[in-house]
Amino acid sequence: MEFALSQEQVLFSDSLRGLLTERVTIDALRHHAETGSGFDEGLWDSLVELGLPGLLVPERFGGAGLGIVDAAVAAEVIGGTAAFAPFAGSVVMATLAFVHAATEALQSEWLPRIAAGEVRFGVGISRNGGQVHAAIDAGTATHLLVYLPDGNAAVVPATQASVHMHRSIDRTRPVTDLTIDPAQAIILDAANAPQAAMQRVLDAGRVVLAADTLGAAQHMFDSALAFVKQREQFGRIIGSFQAMKHQFADMVTMLEPCRGMVWYAAYAQDALPDEARVTALQTKAHLGDVGREIARMATEAHGGMGFTDLLGLHYWFKRIMFNRQMLGGPEHCREEAARVQGWV
Repeated sequence: MEFALSQEQVLFSDSLRGLLTERVTIDALRHHAETGSGFDEGLWDSLVELGLPGLLVPERFGGAGLGIVDAAVAAEVIGGTAAFAPFAGSVVMATLAFVHAATEALQSEWLPRIAAGEVRFGVGISRNGGQVHAAIDAGTATHLLVYLPDGNAAVVPATQASVHMHRSIDRTRPVTDLTIDPAQAIILDAANAPQAAMQRVLDAGRVVLAADTLGAAQHMFDSALAFVKQREQFGRIIGSFQAMKHQFADMVTMLEPCRGMVWYAAYAQDALPDEARVTALQTKAHLGDVGREIARMATEAHGGMGFTDLLGLHYWFKRIMFNRQMLGGPEHCREEAARVQGWV
């Protein structure tokens, strides 16, 4: 059996990469890092024209009706360009929350608006009433979707919430704390299994963040490889030094298996429910560790230049570190995976 991307997925990836490569420049990244907004309305309009917000929205509600593998393909491209677009929270997690937990009436009301790019959701998990720490995409949101302690999701307009934005390590994507009043929210009643519906959404988010890390790490590797092929020292291209070859061989052996791991975890979300949770957790944990190592080694391959703002490598480095901690760091994800499998 051949397990690879379809021609349509490859064409979609190429189209998205072409758009983002043109729009998300180093200068644009610097601007968004300085302002801390994490949002570009012009870029968002272009993504809407491409159909990105409706990627996972069922066709009967105006979306493309695609799966998590397609979302992972998009996330890898977004991570590779360090694009400041509300994808993991708004396009993936919020959409799936409505698909898996909302009534038909609520789906008919909200999913077409998501597909059309009219609304953007920030997503967070409340451990104490309506207070949320480190919500995803909330800084750019028109609405907020908050998972309450009972597992049900509450939806409120962003204007009805108390929102406090922090500058995270990745300054193109702010971290947001917020407070909502559940009594004023629309509750997505997930029937008799709200916790299960919430976990499906969280696991899909973890896979997408892992794919984003994969794209960012691949970009850093490619940048480092191009650099060592043209940089001369002692009259030789530094890429010809044996020590440098060993370093790049290590990066390849770490990075290449991650792509299959991400694809399989994404596939499991739609087709292998018995494996979906564990593969999502393990993939998120593994990409968090591998991404950090690739980021470190690729930066060091540039020498002192790698740590300057001139090259802008730090935008991808910080993106990887941001992804590593969101929705659970490697230690948390592995502990939860062990618990799911009954090991602890």
